[in-house]
Amino acid sequence: MLSRREPVPFAFVAEADRFRSNVTPPPRESLSKSQLAARSLVGLTVVAGLVGSLLFGMPALQPGSAPQKSEASQGR
Repeated sequence: MLSRREPVPFAFVAEADRFRSNVTPPPRESLSKSQLAARSLVGLTVVAGLVGSLLFGMPALQPGSAPQKSEASQGR
């Protein structure tokens, strides 16, 4: 590593690139079956919402389709 020659207001900033921690984080806990099911259900709900919005939105994106007029705008 290159050593820095410019003045640094705090000593720990200059030493930060060399610092390595010897503390290891604790192992991650495994998910319970209910947590796994809840995450899967949320994921499936999001995917279903995106697919549904795509299916319902596709007719509006088709070129050449004339906009439909409602009864209120026809002026009874």
